[in-house]
Amino acid sequence: MIPACGLVAMLAVVDAVGAQQFYPPAPGASQFAPPVPKPPDLKITIPVVPKMDELPNRNYVPTSPRPSFGERTSRCLDAGAAAGLGPNQRAAFSRSCALRD
Repeated sequence: MIPACGLVAMLAVVDAVGAQQFYPPAPGASQFAPPVPKPPDLKITIPVVPKMDELPNRNYVPTSPRPSFGERTSRCLDAGAAAGLGPNQRAAFSRSCALRD
């Protein structure tokens, strides 16, 4: 029979060998994958709340000045003539074109 001291020593060696075994990584994970980076710091900004007695700031000034009505009409008459429209069709076209542009 094996002495108790030898049995304990043998179990200790077997236990140490078992602890050194290679356990594969979890499925889908790599053994060489770098550690997961920490999430970025969140910056919480508070939106500006409009005040009840303050009027909103509105800028209705056009960025470029609009050509005069005469200039727009001349351009539209030229475009109608270039398209081959007759005098009556050209007049109707130039009115709608000048008001639209």
